[in-house]
Amino acid sequence: MNKRVVIIGAGSAVFSLNMIRDICLTPNLRGCTVALMDINRERLDAIHTLCVRYAAEVGIDLRLEKTTDRREAIRGADVVVNAALAASHQRLRDGWAIARKYGYRWGGSLHVMHDEAFWVNFYQLKLFEGVIEDMLELAPNAHYIKVANPVMAGITHLVRKYPEARVIGLCHGFGGVYDIAQRLGLTDRDKLTYEIPGVNHFVWLTQLRYDGQDAMPLLDRWIEEQAPAFWQASDRHGELNPKKVDLYKRIGAFPIGDTGGDGGGSWGWWYHLDDVTERRWAQDPGRFWHSFFTSGEAEVAEIKRISDDRAIRVTDHFKPEHSHEVIVPAIESLLCDVPRVLIGNVVNSGDYVPGVPRDFAVEVPIYINGGGLHPTRTAGLPPGPLAWLLRDCVAPVNLELEAFNRGSRKLLLELIMMDPWTRSTEQACAMLDEILALPYHADLRAHYR
Repeated sequence: MNKRVVIIGAGSAVFSLNMIRDICLTPNLRGCTVALMDINRERLDAIHTLCVRYAAEVGIDLRLEKTTDRREAIRGADVVVNAALAASHQRLRDGWAIARKYGYRWGGSLHVMHDEAFWVNFYQLKLFEGVIEDMLELAPNAHYIKVANPVMAGITHLVRKYPEARVIGLCHGFGGVYDIAQRLGLTDRDKLTYEIPGVNHFVWLTQLRYDGQDAMPLLDRWIEEQAPAFWQASDRHGELNPKKVDLYKRIGAFPIGDTGGDGGGSWGWWYHLDDVTERRWAQDPGRFWHSFFTSGEAEVAEIKRISDDRAIRVTDHFKPEHSHEVIVPAIESLLCDVPRVLIGNVVNSGDYVPGVPRDFAVEVPIYINGGGLHPTRTAGLPPGPLAWLLRDCVAPVNLELEAFNRGSRKLLLELIMMDPWTRSTEQACAMLDEILALPYHADLRAHYR
């Protein structure tokens, strides 16, 4: 197959290896070229070595390139996957430490105690623009698959600014529905259908069917009969945690994935008023993020160890099994005209989620084939989730993008004022000033004049 797939941010080692593994297990993509690009030479060398060995061990013809030059990687591409984080996790944590000092807690807005914090999003949006501009010059017909956060703000911004670009955002958060199905004993994925409309990191299960039958009553019965014992037996509950169940009872749709999740998407704030309230609802975002960062560091170290030791078989540690990520299936559909329906993020131009602005990114089922993306119109959201979505996602993201486009510090301050933990202008100004003053934020300070 004479196609070129580019991975920007390939140093995200486990992500890249999962992609290579899925490509190796997809016969239609054999023989394609995969260009690994990252500015971190050490990580790039390690993942390239590992991927070459992996393809050899499974006996797959795959041409693997590596480069630190983004334009070199993109030239002539058919698909560009952007997984890059332009600002490090340490920058995110440094900002969080400052925000917590000023009284900000998890559960508030997307833009402070969240992994889409404004001081990280700035660098991401700059990166997204650079990648798209390179693509439009060097590979104008290529598809852009964005998996790096922020997906919601990123897709919205890119489609507004570069309407000619072919973009889709992918996120695995919707897969939480399979955890719920497993708990309910609905184990055959081929018999499961569902609708989970919303925006990225704020999606809601409104329909669940198994073998053609409505399965929502099974969920209601499990909550009534089995949830109390399940919660008492362990403090790790996954999708079916007390907070998510409470939201479902109140709102009439079940929050999936990051929606009301344990980490950066730990909306809503009233479950996080103080430590006592968090314990009542079995919430511990600090533990979640500690585990996330430490496990990520351990994964990078393990990748380096295996890469350095030629005596180790890569396939002994990373079995030749599909990862269940939707990125490679999307690539196969686009490049090989294999039709399938996947959950993805596109702008709401066809009113795919009624009530959301037409120029704003939504997460919906998308029929994908060689002809491109064909989003599906959903039945939409109940009034409660839709109102919260408009208030807590659409309004602040639009304000953030306006602040970014204008380089307006005043609008950036208003974005912070929208956070429910903001109690005064003085508090918000002090937090903003201290974050901007961090030594590595010279570009951020210059942009927000």
